[in-house]
Parts: sequence; C-alpha cells; structure tokens
Amino acid sequence: MAERGAHITTTSASDDRPSIFEVVAQESLMAAARPALHHIVKVLAESNPSRYGTLWRWFDELYTLLDWLLQQHYLSWASASFSENFYGLKRITLGKEVGQRNLPRKEYWKSLLLLVLIPYLRVKLEKIVNRLREEQDYSIQNPTSFHKRCYKAILASYPFVKLGWEAWFLFYQLRYILWNGKNHSPLLRLAGVQLTRLTMEDLHAMEKQEEMTNTLSNAVSLSQRIRSILKKALGAVALSVSSSLSLGVFFLQFLDWWYSAENQETLKSLNNLPVPPPPIHFELETYSPLLPKLKTVCPLCRKVRVNDTALGTSGYVFCYRCAYYYVKTHQRCPVSGYPTELQHLIKLYTPDG
Repeated sequence: MAERGAHITTTSASDDRPSIFEVVAQESLMAAARPALHHIVKVLAESNPSRYGTLWRWFDELYTLLDWLLQQHYLSWASASFSENFYGLKRITLGKEVGQRNLPRKEYWKSLLLLVLIPYLRVKLEKIVNRLREEQDYSIQNPTSFHKRCYKAILASYPFVKLGWEAWFLFYQLRYILWNGKNHSPLLRLAGVQLTRLTMEDLHAMEKQEEMTNTLSNAVSLSQRIRSILKKALGAVALSVSSSLSLGVFFLQFLDWWYSAENQETLKSLNNLPVPPPPIHFELETYSPLLPKLKTVCPLCRKVRVNDTALGTSGYVFCYRCAYYYVKTHQRCPVSGYPTELQHLIKLYTPDG
C-alpha cells in the first residue's frame, strides 16, 4: 500500500511531472496575496477615506489589471504564471514533448484569460450573492414580489453551484494523485496545457531571450523602438511587482493566516474606526452643506427623520430608507465617507416609541 502511494510525495529526478504539493502550493501563493492586499487597502481607506476610498471601491478592478500585467509578462517570458514560475514550473501543450519552449498563441491567450478572469468573476459573484443575502435580511420589499422570488431562487441554488465547482476541482486533484492524471485543475485542461518542471535548457533559453531582446532593440526603426520601449515599460512594471511579491509573499501569507484565524480581531478592526471630525458649530454664521441645523432632520432628505437609524461606522443618524439606499449604492457613510455596509445600520428606539 505504501509503495502504491509513494509517487504522491516523492518524484524521481527524471520525472518532469510536479508533485501534488508543488501544484497546490503554487495555487495558494496567489490565493494568499489577494486577501492580504485587500486588507491593507481597507486599512488605508479607513484611515483616510478621501484619499484612499477610490482604491477601496475599485480594488477588484485594479487588482485584476495588475494581475493581467503580471501574468502576461510571465506567460510570454517563461510560459508560466507568476506562481508557477516561482515554484520552478512551466506550461506545455497537452500531448507535446517536455522540451517545448514557448506556448502557442491559442494556448497562451486561453491561459491568460483563465488565470485572470476566472478569479475576478468568482469574487464578483460572491459579492453579488452576499449583497442579495443582505437585501433579503434588511430590505423592505414585498416578500411576494418577483424580485424577491428571484433573490430567493439565486440564494437557494448558489450553494449547490459552489459545491459542484469545488467537487469538479477535487475530482481532478484526486485523479492527478491516484491515477497519474496530466492536470490537477480543470482550468489547465480548458486551456489545453499541462504543468511540468523547468529544466536547465529552459533557464538558459530564457537568459538568451533577454539577451536577444536587448540586442535587437538597438537596430530597429523609430516606431518599432517606441513599441519596444512601451513593452519594456510594462514588463518592468510587472517585473518590479513580481519581485516585491517574491520578497513579501511569506509576509502576505502570514497576514492571510492571521486575519482568517483571529476572527474576533477582524471584527474589532471593523468597529474601531477613527472618530469623525466634529461638525461645524451651528450657532455660528457658517453652515455645513452635509449636516442640517436641526438635530431632528435627516442629512440626506432634509426632512424630519422617520424610523431613526444610525451608522455604526460613524454614529450619524438618518432615516432608515435614506441610509439603506445610500449605503447600498455607495458603500460608505454620506457624512464621514467611512466604508460602510448594510449590517452597520443600527435601529434607534426612542423612549416614547
């Protein structure tokens, strides 16, 4: 029995097929980088909403653009993603020899799209589902309306869709371990590639490719030289990002572990926001455009508040309907600008109510 499973943890020197631990480790590398960077941007947005609030609202798109530049550089240079190259792996076409140097154009674009777009779409889908769950708990829609029934159908089917997705990946991993499958992930299968180890010939070829690029850049026309400069600039940005990620990858993994294991600390960090600056004194002639003079008036609708609701992130009080739709649309407090979600709405009960 031990001999049958020995190939799972050990590989011979002549075997170019990576072990399951290598392929899982390279996948967890980028998976750990995203939540760590997300937390850093969140801390910056909470400390200075006016300066870093845009980074927080457009984090998914900015991260996807950065990931696109990074993966495009490594796929064209090393025929591998950043994490695969970090662990000494490369991609080759299914059924081809191990000595293949560069990916064909078709496999290159499929690999790039699957590496970048699938994580982006998955994150967006999870956010949509979480928003629908919050709307189901806090919304004031008619429970028999068409939209409400659609929300319930999506929320009821999503766990089964996620289970099927995870089972699909688990099946490929078990086949890779037990039956020596060529791919540990269905995304590699869809891209038409498989992973193999880098050889000394591959390393020498990458060094020669850099030397040839530097040599040819001295004997080209002006338009080609401009294009080469732009390409080098993008490559330099991707290389600098990859170098910083290489140096800080273990630190990012530690941050990911810390904030996933210490849930109570994470909840405290959400609630311990800095105190907003005091409003302008209303007895003076100056007038704040954000806050009304009367304490019983909602800052949004400028009418007497109905169903008083405070935001847990800033403490300002609004009408429930005003606060709900504003937070749902902008994900921030309308007065202080702090990042705010629907679960931060707090109902206030008056003594005579």
